[in-house]
Amino acid sequence: MLKEGDRIPGVTFRTREDGSWKAVTSDELFDNKRVVLFALPGAFTPTCSSTHVPGFLEKNAEVRKHGVDDIYCLSVNDSFVMNAWAKEQGVDDEIKMIPDGNGEFSDKMGQLVDKADLGFGKRSWRYAMVVDNGTIEKMFVEPEKPGDPFEVSDVDTVLAYLKEKKDQQAA
Repeated sequence: MLKEGDRIPGVTFRTREDGSWKAVTSDELFDNKRVVLFALPGAFTPTCSSTHVPGFLEKNAEVRKHGVDDIYCLSVNDSFVMNAWAKEQGVDDEIKMIPDGNGEFSDKMGQLVDKADLGFGKRSWRYAMVVDNGTIEKMFVEPEKPGDPFEVSDVDTVLAYLKEKKDQQAA
């Protein structure tokens, strides 16, 4: 499992924009900027749709005022699903939906889990992280316990960290 101080894995995400395929690399997403990425088990699933995405959508401006350039939502779903989910959630450019269709990024992060018992196959574990210029600054990984824990990867926990970090830098 990657940890704070490690470099983000180099992968190419296959996305669909304006009806065309576009390859987007990790470098394009993470280099020369500070981003918050939150990863979750699946588009259109209950906690992801009712709480996780809406929280980051609602507090998008507040997150950005703490030196965050972009907010990404990553799931082991294809680009068609992620684009449809963004539309259903009312996401425009506040959050960039990242399709990790083959789970390559999640696997290299050490966050790919087997949810075959639910009929989901391989999925991302729920976590969030702050990434500064391609390096993991802070990780918020949900505890390993049964079910779908949602205790530390929420927007409020990430915001508390960003505020604390900003206060430390100002002192």
